[in-house]
Amino acid sequence: MCCEDKVLGLSRYVKNSCLTFEKLMGRKRIILSPDVAVEKMHRMALEAAEQLSGDDTELIVIGIEGAGKFGTKGAGKFIATKITDYLRQYLSCPITLISLHLDKHAPSAITLSDEISFDNKNILLIDDVSNSGKTLLYALKPLMQFQPKRIQTLVLVERMHKLFPIKPDYVGYSIATASGDYIHVEQEDGNVHAVMDSGD
Repeated sequence: MCCEDKVLGLSRYVKNSCLTFEKLMGRKRIILSPDVAVEKMHRMALEAAEQLSGDDTELIVIGIEGAGKFGTKGAGKFIATKITDYLRQYLSCPITLISLHLDKHAPSAITLSDEISFDNKNILLIDDVSNSGKTLLYALKPLMQFQPKRIQTLVLVERMHKLFPIKPDYVGYSIATASGDYIHVEQEDGNVHAVMDSGD
C-alpha cells in the first residue's frame, strides 16, 4: 500500500470515528459567543426602551429561572439583570427586577421571588431561550391573575421550531433547527454564550 493510500485510509478512519463519537456524544457547537451575546442584549434593551419611551408607568422585569434539559439553572435571571441595567440608562420610569422559577419540563408549580401586584404595570418577561414556547406560555399564568397595562417577552435565542403559540417581542438571535436539536444558554465568568446540541 502506497503512502497516499495509507493517508487516505487513516483520514477515512478518523472521519468515521468522529462521526461515531458525535452520534454517541451529541454534536455541540457554540452559536452565540459571549461578545455577541452582550451586543444582542444591549440592542434588545434599546428596542424595549424605545417602545417604553415617554411612559412613566412602573416597569417590572421578570427573569425566568428553571432547570432545563441538561439540568442547568437557566440564564434568564442573569439576562434580565443585564437588560435591567441597560434600561435604567435610557428610561426614567421606576424599574423593578424580580425572578420567576418553574420546572421547564413540568411547569405546574410557578413561584415568584416577590409577591407584588402587576395591576396597571408594564411587564417585561425574559428567558434565555425559547425552544418550543412552552416556558414563556406557562410563565404568563401568574400574571393573568392581574390587569397589567402591557406584557412583553424577550429571549436571547429563539429556536424557530415552535410547539406553542407564542412569539417573543424581542429576540437576540433566531435560528432554524431540526426537531432533535436543543439550544441552551450557559453562564460562565460573568458572561453567557449559547450552545446548540444536536445529539437527539
